[in-house]
Amino acid sequence: MIVFVLFLGFIGFGFDAFYLGTIGQDLFLPLGTVIALGVGSLSASWSLRSGAKAVLTSTNAIPADPNNPSHQQLLNVVDEMSIASGLPRPQVYVVPDPDPNAFATGKDPQNSSIAVTQGLLDSLNREELQGVVAHEMSHIRNYDIRLMTVIAAMMGSILLLSDWARRGLFWGGGRRGKRSSGGGSGGPIALLMLALWIIGIVLAPLISQLMAMAVSRKREYLADASGAELTRNPMGLVHALTKLENATAPTASIKRGAAHLCIVDPLGRTVNAKEGFAAELFGTHPPMKNRIVALEAMAYQMKPAG
Repeated sequence: MIVFVLFLGFIGFGFDAFYLGTIGQDLFLPLGTVIALGVGSLSASWSLRSGAKAVLTSTNAIPADPNNPSHQQLLNVVDEMSIASGLPRPQVYVVPDPDPNAFATGKDPQNSSIAVTQGLLDSLNREELQGVVAHEMSHIRNYDIRLMTVIAAMMGSILLLSDWARRGLFWGGGRRGKRSSGGGSGGPIALLMLALWIIGIVLAPLISQLMAMAVSRKREYLADASGAELTRNPMGLVHALTKLENATAPTASIKRGAAHLCIVDPLGRTVNAKEGFAAELFGTHPPMKNRIVALEAMAYQMKPAG
């Protein structure tokens, strides 16, 4: 979170220094920096208030129906995991999609929701469903839902501000650039900072996405472990993850913006199944094999090497 805030401030500071030319003046007014941090704060505040509703609306989620047997079983399992975790019962939704998946959203345990696809209810038995719900309850208990909501808002702010900065450079070099066009005012340090700022705003979409993905991967491992703690049955989640991994179709109802919230990647990207440098950079979720191995170790079910 600190890195996201610093990156926002860096974009604004560079706008002050290299476009407005207010850095180093007798009267220093950090207009760009204040605007950048203000946009990030307002975006995060709006996301905390309305982000969960927007995510549920975008997936066409509907409240679980107690008159539907599969929905009633889901409600029963959520009640059990709510008691086990000591948290208020979240609102429960079902996404009408045949691909198995699930996610949690909200801003805190008192204002949270769990949504599962109809495909998940159709493909998992009760023990496996319990593992998935425990995983999502752990996201709520660990405040991952708030963290990822704010990070998504920060990403949007960084993309917006970097786009404005790129347009500003395109349409005019700024006051600082016009003053220094005839010579080296500012020295090599200023030129280095200018180069870093330009690189930063050009690569901002990639940098912010990589930071968000890194956070998402760490929180998935934690939610797996916390979910196993709630159920006292790591193998239930292992069997559920195995079925989710073998489901080949993407979850069409869940868009890219909410992909990091899901228990498995709804877009079906192969990078999430790989290991190595590229997977560590671009994967939204840790490799399923690694998640399963960690859970099997918790259940003392690790297979012999080789």
